[in-house]
Amino acid sequence: MAAEIICVGTELLLGDILNTNAQFLAQQLADLGIPHYYQTVVGDNPERLKQVIAVASERSQILIFTGGLGPTPDDLTTETIAQFFGSSLEEKPEIIADITEKYARRGREMTPSNRKQALIPQGADILPNRLGTAPGMIWQPRPNLTIFTFPGVPLEMRQMWQDTAVPFLKSQGWGKEIIYSRHLKFWGIAESALAEKVYHLLNLSNPTVAPYASKGEVKLRVSAKAPSAQEADRLIQPVEAEIRQIAGLNYFGADEDSLASVVGQLLQEKGETLSVAESCTGGGLGSMLTSVAGSSAYFLGGVISYDNQVKISLLGVSPEVLTQLGAVSDLVAQQMAQGVRSRLNTTWGLSITGIAGPGGGTETKPVGLVYIGLAGPNNLVQSFEYRFNSLQDRALIRHVSACTALDRLRRQLLSPKLRNY
Repeated sequence: MAAEIICVGTELLLGDILNTNAQFLAQQLADLGIPHYYQTVVGDNPERLKQVIAVASERSQILIFTGGLGPTPDDLTTETIAQFFGSSLEEKPEIIADITEKYARRGREMTPSNRKQALIPQGADILPNRLGTAPGMIWQPRPNLTIFTFPGVPLEMRQMWQDTAVPFLKSQGWGKEIIYSRHLKFWGIAESALAEKVYHLLNLSNPTVAPYASKGEVKLRVSAKAPSAQEADRLIQPVEAEIRQIAGLNYFGADEDSLASVVGQLLQEKGETLSVAESCTGGGLGSMLTSVAGSSAYFLGGVISYDNQVKISLLGVSPEVLTQLGAVSDLVAQQMAQGVRSRLNTTWGLSITGIAGPGGGTETKPVGLVYIGLAGPNNLVQSFEYRFNSLQDRALIRHVSACTALDRLRRQLLSPKLRNY
């Protein structure tokens, strides 16, 4: 038995509203161990919605609808579902009473259009809405098919799901197994390259392994189906261990870990501190670091040296080097890292200088050219050149530059060569 999520609303198709309902429901289905293979978004059009129902009702046994339960003419979900299955609608007095009472609490009278929300197919059960005026329904129009409808308002939908849908599904035998996942995270390796390295694991059945990527970060989702999270984790552990061994330093964490949190943990474990000097990222690196609770224990601060005079006066970058090599150069990155480390008296200094675009690039220094500088104990001074020109997006170049800087420091902190400093 499998479930299918059908989200109704032209505003979703136009991109006016982010579809968080589908994400929530998908996670909830996984917690109940209910397989879920399809999601559909359809506009407020009865004929297209019927086409969706025709397909979904043949391949899935649980259909979960969100949206289209309001009082306006374009709210057609309940009516269209009833028409598709040849059922007439009946008005439920208890829904009328509930809507009337909710309006009275607000000092208002129920409008005639709200009566539409009291109509549900014959034989359907009401799915109560404690927070709003639009109830849903639980209906089994034919054997082996269960339909849930929810309003599109996320807060209402989530409450209704927990109040009624979850208990109903558990009463039908669901929830005895869960689908539990670990999300392993990698930096410095392409999705395709990592997939090749773990190709022999991608066809496992329980647990399953699936790769995906976002904003430079690559993830492997390892999912197991078991009676409990503990049992699922037991199935996942050997696969995770093998993946981490294969990936080496490209693996940096799992689940809620970020490069910033992992770097922070390493610094805290060693009792070390960090300061940053930023040009093209404009404070993005510092923002990532301070987004981690407790980061004041190891992150002392930074300098946003967007202008060359700031690089000279606050970081001690050589005017001659700036003239000869330009602000976007390996030596300037090194001097920025050394300067901020010295002035803030930290164990490590990390710097970024580059061209984020969309303008400002040249043939020799194109948009996406970024230098990262690192200064640390034992007179360590390094710089790293990156060319992110393929990204073709200012915000993404800035984001990837900041993450890559954190990754350079992470790798340095994990280097066996540093154990004696």
